[in-house]
Parts: sequence; structure tokens; C-alpha cells
Amino acid sequence: MPGLLRGVARTAVISGTATAVSNRVSRRQAGRWAQQDDEQQAVAPQGAGTPVATSQPAADEMTDKIDQLKQLADLKAQGVLTDEEFESQKRRVLG
Repeated sequence: MPGLLRGVARTAVISGTATAVSNRVSRRQAGRWAQQDDEQQAVAPQGAGTPVATSQPAADEMTDKIDQLKQLADLKAQGVLTDEEFESQKRRVLG
């Protein structure tokens, strides 16, 4: 019975963490899209041609990736993720 409870608890932790990470990524992506739309609408009426790229979204993206990698490392350290799962998720975040 303790093995079953441990398995159920592990599954609950993994699914809860995955849901939290997924929701956070979705909110950030929606925020970025809204910001890009706002920037494009602000640039378009001026007739300047193509919008000017800023380095801020690239910095935000790198910060997001670092945060995700830290969360994955924490899950691996807790024993929630195996080495293979960690490497797979790391490749997904970086690739």
C-alpha cells in the first residue's frame, strides 16, 4: 500500500507542476503576443515601415528558459524526474 500511495503522490506532484508550468508559459506567451500587437499598432500609424526590433523580448525569453530549467533541475533533485525525463525536457526548453 505505501508503494501505491507513493506512486499516486508522485503523479499528483508531476501533474500539478506540469499544470502550473503550462499555465505560466501560456500567460507569458499571451502577454508577449499582446505586447507585440501593441507595438505593431503603435508603429503602423507612424508610417515608419517595418517595426524596429527590440532586445527586450529576447531577454524575457532567455529569462523564461532559465526559470524553466531551474524548475526542471529542482524536480530532478527532488527525484520527481529521471535523468532521461530531465534531458528530454531540457532539450524541449532549449530547442
